Amino acid sequence: MPLNYSKWDQLELSDDSDIEGHPNVDKRSLIRWKQRDIHEKRETRKLKITALRAEIACNGVLSPRLHSARATLGSADGGLKFFQQLVEKLQTQPSPEAPPTNAKDQPTYDAMMLSLLLQVWDGAKSLPADEQEAAVISGLDKHIKQLADHTKNLEKDLVEEENEQRKHITSEDIHEGFESKYTPAKPPPPPVKNAKIDAPTKTTTAKTTEFEVLNPAASSSKAPPPSAPKSSPHTEEEDETEEELPELTPSLERFSRLSLWDYEKSFTFIQANRDVVVPGASDALLVAAFRAESKSRFEYAKQCVHQSLLLQYCEKLGKDGVRLFFQKMITGDQRAVSVFVKDVEGTYSHLKTRAKAAATETSDTQKEQIQLVPENPSASISFNVPDGPPPEDLRLEGPGTEDLEVEQVREALQMRWDVFESFPDDLKAALKVGTLEEVNKVLGSMDVTVAEDVVEKLDMAGIMSFVSGGVRDETGDADEEENEENAE
Repeated sequence: MPLNYSKWDQLELSDDSDIEGHPNVDKRSLIRWKQRDIHEKRETRKLKITALRAEIACNGVLSPRLHSARATLGSADGGLKFFQQLVEKLQTQPSPEAPPTNAKDQPTYDAMMLSLLLQVWDGAKSLPADEQEAAVISGLDKHIKQLADHTKNLEKDLVEEENEQRKHITSEDIHEGFESKYTPAKPPPPPVKNAKIDAPTKTTTAKTTEFEVLNPAASSSKAPPPSAPKSSPHTEEEDETEEELPELTPSLERFSRLSLWDYEKSFTFIQANRDVVVPGASDALLVAAFRAESKSRFEYAKQCVHQSLLLQYCEKLGKDGVRLFFQKMITGDQRAVSVFVKDVEGTYSHLKTRAKAAATETSDTQKEQIQLVPENPSASISFNVPDGPPPEDLRLEGPGTEDLEVEQVREALQMRWDVFESFPDDLKAALKVGTLEEVNKVLGSMDVTVAEDVVEKLDMAGIMSFVSGGVRDETGDADEEENEENAE
């Protein structure tokens, strides 16, 4: 195998060919000084490259946030009200998230966003009220373009510095290639649980040979048609069972909690966790987003939508999709970032609408209610509502009151009045109307345990009573009485 020695063409070594002799200076000292100078220049260039990469990464975080704010500002739900709410949130509830540097007093991403938005507002607040919104949008567009142009210049400087660094080979760049050992590639991670994977279709062709025979009807080379497969007794049960949805793996769960628009962190996470980019991962994130939205965890739901679409874009870009996607996002490609931000906002809005509709359907169909229903069609339910507490001079009159004590009757009437007064106003109004429909309407709006307690109190206090209906047939009894009289 021929060896390539071209990498040594740019080797830069210190020697004594360009060192003028001096009677009081040792040549070895001069060589060490020049080596030190080369090392210092290299270290300075490395620091500059690191600083350029850090600023490009920071702009990659700020750019999508500005695009998102701009998209919402120009929508029907945006306007100056949204702009002022965003500024207020950044001032009162700033996130501590900041670029990963060791610089002293490093500002956070929210602090940089706030500073930029305040600059935009300073240029618009002196204008008439009807012109402020247009001025804010124009100022934001201007800053977005300036940020994109500045990022492109930084990328250009980075390429130049990296090319210049590669021109000078030092001992740090020398590696012994023959000492490398073969390491087998790791197997691809499995798909997420319950992921839908389209099985590849396999087509086969079979050759047939036809023979001429005297009686084609009696002798045929064609095989009889296969009988229809018998249906398994479990097929119908399997169709009726609810389809199992993809589930988040531990890595996907951590991936779903990364901040919105922080492409650099997502890229770093994917590089360290291969099992994130697997079949079914984006679907599992969408399922988690829907469940989170249904539980009013709105911020986490949007994070899941963001990460799901991120994986979808990487998949659509092909084999090298992860690198291509994040290269555009981290460098702040204005067109690519704008398309992605719009897609995230639209998908999350659609998911929000579907979650609300599903919650409404669930509450309408699955809410348990307590309703009063007669045991049979001939019975009815009536309500005896007290007019007030028992009077001071309570008197018992009429047949059947001889064995009753006044105080016991007073306690019973007072108890019934107290029970009635303990009910909410809408239930008291329904009881005064006296119809079963009105009472059931109020009971249906109550919690099940509360409604059960109400029904128990209605029965205990004697406010609710069951009355048997129908017409009693007394003809037979009258005939028997007449026959008895005649016999006497």
